[in-house]
Amino acid sequence: MSLFERTERGLLARWWWTVDRPLLAGIGLLALSGLVFVFASSPPVAERLGLSHLHFVSRHAIYLIPAALLLLGTSLLSPRGVHRLALALLAVCLLMLVLTLLVGPETKGARRWLPIGGVVLQPSEFIKPALVVIVAGLLARARGIGNALPAILLGAVVVLLLLAQPDVGMSLIVIALLGVQLFLAGLPWFLVIGLIGVGVVGFWQTYLMFPHVAERIDRFLDPGSGDHYQVGLALKAIRSAAWFGSGPGEGTVKYVLPDAHSDFVFAVVAEEFGLVACLALLGLFGFVLLRGLARTQRVNDRFALLAAAGLLMHFALQTFINLGVNLSLLPAKGMTLPFISYGGSSLCSLAIGMGLFLALTRRRAGTEAYA
Repeated sequence: MSLFERTERGLLARWWWTVDRPLLAGIGLLALSGLVFVFASSPPVAERLGLSHLHFVSRHAIYLIPAALLLLGTSLLSPRGVHRLALALLAVCLLMLVLTLLVGPETKGARRWLPIGGVVLQPSEFIKPALVVIVAGLLARARGIGNALPAILLGAVVVLLLLAQPDVGMSLIVIALLGVQLFLAGLPWFLVIGLIGVGVVGFWQTYLMFPHVAERIDRFLDPGSGDHYQVGLALKAIRSAAWFGSGPGEGTVKYVLPDAHSDFVFAVVAEEFGLVACLALLGLFGFVLLRGLARTQRVNDRFALLAAAGLLMHFALQTFINLGVNLSLLPAKGMTLPFISYGGSSLCSLAIGMGLFLALTRRRAGTEAYA
């Protein structure tokens, strides 16, 4: 029995029959799995910090409520509504990034967080989906890459604000997303090669200008050259994982791994729930990505196509980076595993991004102009 009849014409009924319900279910399963894994990994972290045993679990459960509302609410939007919401979100996030640099608290030499009304937000998380949609709107207004310059300039403003924090990893993600959208918009191959060359030079300059980036890359290339503590512990836990793990709550790595509930939650999953659970989790991520790609291929509207591809790429990049760091395939970078790791700003940002993706890939969603 269906939730709505096909003959109904209300907003929710139209949404139900046009949204990708299997993809929505896949995202929901990821979010529920995240709650289970945060429950398994976070109590020792909370105790080390002098907090209550279930501090992070309860907060994560609370974060899931606005995240679910944001996901469902944004998925109801038309393409025009998606563009308008992204424009407002981008303007607010740009202001918040400036305020973060001026009044945000300094943590480990960086200013990335902004306290607002008792809630601490990371504006850089929210600016990514907004920027992706606005860049898609700019590129869609002209044939080919006619509007590439305004898109690049807007991306450059965001990157400069992120580098001022400094947040090099987030800057690289923004550049990668912009590059993907330009390529899909029709960027010629010789310009692609040229931009790759510019990117290599820029990465080298970043290595020279930011000592913490150089240290992380040096440790990645030569683990014996510096502190490889967290990555080493995570990799050891994954390597020693049994097929069905040691059992929920029976792992040991979370007692010594500082970010066991956030950046390295995958290591706890491997140790306690086993390789079978890891493969199931990877399969779930794979389902969301492949289903998302299939839906993107059916989009006819240029704006919706460029925006949806960028939003899905954001989800894929964040997943790849987190797993790559846990498996010591990439230099250490503080990046959460989508919908699995603890983190309110990341969870809500990803909910907005995937909600916008669901809105743009709804059946017949591309028939309405975005502006």
